[in-house]
Amino acid sequence: NEIPHNEKLLSLKYESLDYDNSENQLFLEEERRINHAAFRTVEIKRWVICAMIGILTGLVACFIDIVVENLAGLKYRVVKDNIDKFTAKGGLSFSLLLWATLNASVVMVGSLIVAFIEPVAAGSGIPQIKCYLNGVKIPHVVRLKTLVIKVCGVILSVVGGLAVGKEGPMIHSGSVIAAGISQGRSTSLKRDFKIFEYFRRDTEKRDFVSAGAAAGVSAAFGAPVGLLTLGCISLQFFASMISTFTLNSVLSVYHGNAWDLSSPGLINFGRFDSEVGTGIPHGEGLDTALRSFGDINLSIISICRYIHRPCLQVVEAMLVAAVTATVGFVMIYCSRDCQPIQGSSVAYPLQLFCADGEYNSMATAFFNTPEKSVVNLFHDPPGSYNPMTLGMFTLMYFFLACWTYGLTVSAGVFIPSLLIGAAWGRLFGISLSYLTKGSIWADPGKYALMGAAAQLGGIVRMTLSLTVIMMEATGNVTYGFPIMLVLMTAKIVGDYFVEGLYDMHIQLQSVPFLHWEAPVTSHSLTAREVMSTPVTCLRRIERVGTVVDILSDTSSNHNGFPVVESNPDTTQVAGLRGLILRSQLIVLLKHKVFVERANLSLVQRRLKLKDFRDAYPRFPPIQSIHVSQDERECMIDLSEFMNPSPYTVPQVTSWQGVFKLFRALGLRHLVVVDNRNEVVGMVTRKDLARYRLGKEGLEELSLAQT
Repeated sequence: NEIPHNEKLLSLKYESLDYDNSENQLFLEEERRINHAAFRTVEIKRWVICAMIGILTGLVACFIDIVVENLAGLKYRVVKDNIDKFTAKGGLSFSLLLWATLNASVVMVGSLIVAFIEPVAAGSGIPQIKCYLNGVKIPHVVRLKTLVIKVCGVILSVVGGLAVGKEGPMIHSGSVIAAGISQGRSTSLKRDFKIFEYFRRDTEKRDFVSAGAAAGVSAAFGAPVGLLTLGCISLQFFASMISTFTLNSVLSVYHGNAWDLSSPGLINFGRFDSEVGTGIPHGEGLDTALRSFGDINLSIISICRYIHRPCLQVVEAMLVAAVTATVGFVMIYCSRDCQPIQGSSVAYPLQLFCADGEYNSMATAFFNTPEKSVVNLFHDPPGSYNPMTLGMFTLMYFFLACWTYGLTVSAGVFIPSLLIGAAWGRLFGISLSYLTKGSIWADPGKYALMGAAAQLGGIVRMTLSLTVIMMEATGNVTYGFPIMLVLMTAKIVGDYFVEGLYDMHIQLQSVPFLHWEAPVTSHSLTAREVMSTPVTCLRRIERVGTVVDILSDTSSNHNGFPVVESNPDTTQVAGLRGLILRSQLIVLLKHKVFVERANLSLVQRRLKLKDFRDAYPRFPPIQSIHVSQDERECMIDLSEFMNPSPYTVPQVTSWQGVFKLFRALGLRHLVVVDNRNEVVGMVTRKDLARYRLGKEGLEELSLAQT
């Protein structure tokens, strides 16, 4: 019963979020009651929420960093002592078994909690948050349980020695923190703190989730200014600043430098001097872009695996962890690249078969956390690495990273990309010195920085923002131009072949994701050709039984219903009067806001927006609401609750126009009407997302219940 991923399908299991406010009578009355003082109070609450998001995101990042540092340090010390012991008396196979067993055991726990408790916590979570901000409701993506599993899972993945990083998942973690704080309650814990009730709707929640994602990026890289290039608003920038400051303060105290503030992010590249020029040739960006293309394709192969049973996913993760340790051990064992230990900054130097006072250079790359390996490649002096050592490490780590991406573990791809790029970039710099007969154009560490930037740029396809982030992480603006050069080259070459890694991940999950622009070859289509029809409409004064039957119909499962004006005693349908959502109808039925047919003039129970916000976001299913046979004959007046001014388009509107309106306004439903204002169709996200630009022009995807 396993269903393989298929990028030619569009899944019907994903619902859209309501980013367009329903401006019904209840909403307008509440907005009119908000005076200037109340408005100021709401704005102050926004700033308070963003400050809380920044503080908690920074604290979570500190927790991850400190726990990883201690657990990974303990593991490497145990393995190092064992290797040193058996190097002298023989039997290094026991050291290999110990290393592989420790890795597999730790990764097994991390994979178990993801596979069996919260599968959405797998990976970095960036594609899922990108979909959420695009308007797609990904189940469980911003739950408290997801945050707990994500944090524990990423700690275990990094400590388990996988080719992963802990920085990418911070974006997902920050988003979950923001979603929880902004609502003032936890549906998982069933606790309502009765605060921030005004923000309990998708529009407000999205803004705070974006602030949480910004705080996560800032905590990962210590680069709040770089987020401004992504168009972040002041609240998001404020949250990212608070996150960086919190992380910096706590880690500085933890490391015994309370007033130094030298740890702005989880990954700290260290400061680069400007004494040596950075003559970075164009070939570096081109070469790393081509490697990014290969990385993307091999990563997609990893995603497309046909292993869907949780138990097999755990076994696979354990296998990869054991293979990673085995490859690292064999590479270290076979390497004869020995460097003097004096003056080096190696955390866990392995002597192995080197002479006294020397250490194995290959071990600095494999026998360490990926973050520290990146810093070593950036700052180790020239001559610290043999070209053969870097070449073999780059090749093997490349395939390990591609195999690891897509495992059922919580992990990010940022640090593996930086490490691969740094190794290849340093190798490129060393090769230049050989080709020019010892004339060093620049420190190999500078080439490592450019390679890391280009490799990461080929994955995420960002240019300006990533340039600023890299400059902030290095603490030197001198490298702005060469970093921009390699990032632009990487993006151009990568875009020529395939989309970015996260975009391809979204396609493989069959998510109805809408890009900023419509396909360029879609001018011939109109709203009439893409709309869904026939449309299930409700009358302004409708019979309760009819509403219950429509909501209970599993074959349609619609979430928005046009409201039309008509006489209850006739079947003649008149023009459009409004739009009402399934969630609103559920609340009306739950509170039984209806009257008997003979007493339509009676005043029904008055609902408030608070009743709808209390039910948000987990509205009860229609099956849980009991409606008696007598109640089915009652009538319900939708006038007060429907949106009387929904967005509409004529059926002759071009597909490009429909797409721009839908995408720019964050709509969930767009009603198509004829020249008499009668409803003829409905455009939803799936109607637009199913058309995509393929190799042979515009192609239509198939819809499937997967």
